[in-house]
Amino acid sequence: MRFLHTSITVRNMEESLAFYTEMLGLQFERRRTIPENHAEIAFVRDPLSGARVELTHWEGKDQFEAGEQLDHLAFEVDDLDRTLMRLRTKNVRVAKEPYRLSGGSSRIAFVLDPNDVWIELIEKAPSG
Repeated sequence: MRFLHTSITVRNMEESLAFYTEMLGLQFERRRTIPENHAEIAFVRDPLSGARVELTHWEGKDQFEAGEQLDHLAFEVDDLDRTLMRLRTKNVRVAKEPYRLSGGSSRIAFVLDPNDVWIELIEKAPSG
């Protein structure tokens, strides 16, 4: 398993991108809408460590309760089905069964940590 990124929910994508790139020096990687989730995401990366932050803006959501800004942590796995089977034997709660987003090639699923933090599992895309 390889750690990929941390996702945070943002109120305004333009302001957030400007903050993370201009103020903190992260590099813009990519941005796209996810129509089925009514969301837009953008990735920024630390040029020194390679660590990524996914900025997630949910359509119509501009108010948060304290603590709601952390959206999820993401990990890449070689075999999503095998990983979920192993986690289930350890009583890890599955929040979303495997699926693909439109326009995406990877299979993803979500599990919950003991604090109800969402953990995204992204199946490593086959090479070639």
